Amino acid sequence: MKKVVVGLSGGVDSSVSAYLLKEQGYEVIGLFMKNWHDDSVTISDECPWLDDSNDAMMVAEKLGIPFQTVDLSEQYKERIVDYMFNEYERGRTPNPDVLCNREIKFDVFMKIALSLGADYVATGHYCRKSETEKDGETIYQLLSGKDNNKDQSYFLCQLTQEQLSKTLFPIGELQKSEVRKIAAEQNLVTAEKKDSQGLCFIGKVRLPDFLQQKLKPKEGVIVEIPAINGNYTRKKVKFNDPKEELKHLSKKYNYNLEDGKVVGKHQGAHYFTKGQRKGLAVGGTPEPLFVIDTDVKENVIYTGQGKDHPGIYRQGLFIDQDEIHWVRKDLAIGENENLKVKARIRYRQPLQEATLHQTDNGMYVIFEKPQASITEGQFVAWYLDDELIGSGVIS
Repeated sequence: MKKVVVGLSGGVDSSVSAYLLKEQGYEVIGLFMKNWHDDSVTISDECPWLDDSNDAMMVAEKLGIPFQTVDLSEQYKERIVDYMFNEYERGRTPNPDVLCNREIKFDVFMKIALSLGADYVATGHYCRKSETEKDGETIYQLLSGKDNNKDQSYFLCQLTQEQLSKTLFPIGELQKSEVRKIAAEQNLVTAEKKDSQGLCFIGKVRLPDFLQQKLKPKEGVIVEIPAINGNYTRKKVKFNDPKEELKHLSKKYNYNLEDGKVVGKHQGAHYFTKGQRKGLAVGGTPEPLFVIDTDVKENVIYTGQGKDHPGIYRQGLFIDQDEIHWVRKDLAIGENENLKVKARIRYRQPLQEATLHQTDNGMYVIFEKPQASITEGQFVAWYLDDELIGSGVIS
């Protein structure tokens, strides 16, 4: 009997994962991660992690498996929260869920699980794992979940072969509706529980509120950029060097106050992100305003009217060399090589046709169609068919 530690989060997905593993004959241990108890930055008086921890404990009791809580709040603060604040201060938008998987669940947590004698760690992610042989070596594949609407492979885009080799995804072949049905049939307390919308394991915290507790408000102006702007009339240029063309396609637009008109005020550019529509509190425009860029140095938010505003779209992006990550190192491309893939720049975005271009100092990802709100600090993940083979931080 192989031993599996399940990250029981107090949600329905991890509960059913634990049940399925037990049915398959594994020796299952439930472990709840307590990632946060700094009350200075939790918003409400309610204590969600306590509710979640109780639900996880009741599920473990029902399934007859041992259960314990591990406190990872110190590592979480260091590796996730501090990093997030630092990124927001720089005007970038980090993805805490991708980081939480890379730094906490599949690193700190996994090490604890293995130290308890576990053979595997299991989570309630909607994705699948497969194996293939290459040159006599076993290679682990990270595949999309069968439920297209819930596929969470994107959140695991930074995993390594080593981490994948020790991981199980018991619900990857199921639809969400089937998972809820199993939970109801087994009378698990989490069967009807709503999916958590909070930060990974911090619980019910609204991000702007969370940030306001650490990044001080600072009044600045909101500028509206007209859709007809010199920036957007990019002439057809002849390039002598392919790298120059890649640079051109990935270049972000630069704005100045003179490019538009001041239409309102805000309390800090670092609270806003590209593509954001809510929270601007500027009315009276024929179409809603969207954030097309933020300048944290000058504390200015640039906006444009309507979701088709040209400032929202770009055809390419760049990843610094040290931010490129291959889940499948055997498929990595070398300098001056390129690879046709499907890619996404955010969770739940339908996969887009794209080409990777590896250069001496990093990688360009050029999409067939211009993409909305390419955001620095977020992750781009690329796939061959339904296999996620690599990812990188948008620079």
